[in-house]
Amino acid sequence: MFTHIMVGTNDIARSKKFYDAVFAALNIPPSEISATGRITYGKHGARFIVTPPLDGKAATAANGGTISFQADTPAMADAWHKAGVENGGKTIENPPGVRQTPVGPLYLAYLRDPDGNKLCIACKVPA
Repeated sequence: MFTHIMVGTNDIARSKKFYDAVFAALNIPPSEISATGRITYGKHGARFIVTPPLDGKAATAANGGTISFQADTPAMADAWHKAGVENGGKTIENPPGVRQTPVGPLYLAYLRDPDGNKLCIACKVPA
């Protein structure tokens, strides 16, 4: 459905530390800062890119926006959440756990990255 998602950052080194940690919990390898100053993570052909804004202005978080990643298990979701908090993220909303959604029960956890972007981890609840 999408080819990539890109978020802005005001501190690429801080973002690299945070995203390397949360993606490691999802078995996605760390990224290097490219010559263009971006970090790119990929899995199954999709890309997640972190970059300083090209217009030179400060990066800001989307108001009302959420980016959700998929975990294979609730334990993987918990590891993602813990890695995020330990690397500059802030836990938001309810603690990680099962929530009823329009598509059935999901195990969910939410974080704000160091630049304020709202992130979610989602896992189908095992039957």
